[in-house]
Amino acid sequence: MSQWKQDQVTDPETADSHWHLLYRIAGAAALISVVIVLLEIIRFIAWPPPSTVVGWFALFQNNKLLGLLSLELLIVVGNVLAIPVYLAFYIALRRASVSFMAIATAVGLVGIAAIFAARPIFEMLYLSDQYAAATTETQKAMFLAAGDAMLAIFNGTAAQVNYVLAAIALLTVSVVMLRSSVFSKVTAYVGIITNVLALGFYVPKIGIILALISVLPFLIIWNILIARRFFQLGRLERKELPQQS
Repeated sequence: MSQWKQDQVTDPETADSHWHLLYRIAGAAALISVVIVLLEIIRFIAWPPPSTVVGWFALFQNNKLLGLLSLELLIVVGNVLAIPVYLAFYIALRRASVSFMAIATAVGLVGIAAIFAARPIFEMLYLSDQYAAATTETQKAMFLAAGDAMLAIFNGTAAQVNYVLAAIALLTVSVVMLRSSVFSKVTAYVGIITNVLALGFYVPKIGIILALISVLPFLIIWNILIARRFFQLGRLERKELPQQS
């Protein structure tokens, strides 16, 4: 008999049918996030973002969709998709530690809110249109200055808050997984490695390398693992919940 069948526990609250839809939505969101990460990597390699405000304005005028994507519109979408994932984590793991899961959920949601301030996507589109329509050098200089301010926001405090809070929240979730039978220990350890490496972004000289490794392959693997488990939870109907080991 497999370890899966040998280790079974009944967890009525986790398997409660009231949460089945949330689990399925969270599973789908995790898989879509994998697609978004892969698309972002392809987009960055194929179409590197401009380095100047004039370059950004020209990009928007030549291809508005590419301009929006280059300013990480998909990353914003990915953060929105993280909302049901955080909620599903809380429901699934609250019995292991309601306090830590409440903190992780709150921190994660605050991080998601920060991304909207950190990505002035449509503001840049608007400024690009205004710059293209400007008829005097004074007007153009004004819109260029505004564009510079938007790019400063892109790399500013809100962006760092989003990055750090997401890593802290998911690291906390991964640690709580170790105290629960809902997710496998493999899933927990992959989550811990992923988010520790993500925080390594701030290590001098090698930070960017650590951050890239946290995404490829660890973040992708972790999202696939949690998606699989969420779909399993979503199929349960008040019956024994297989314990993950």
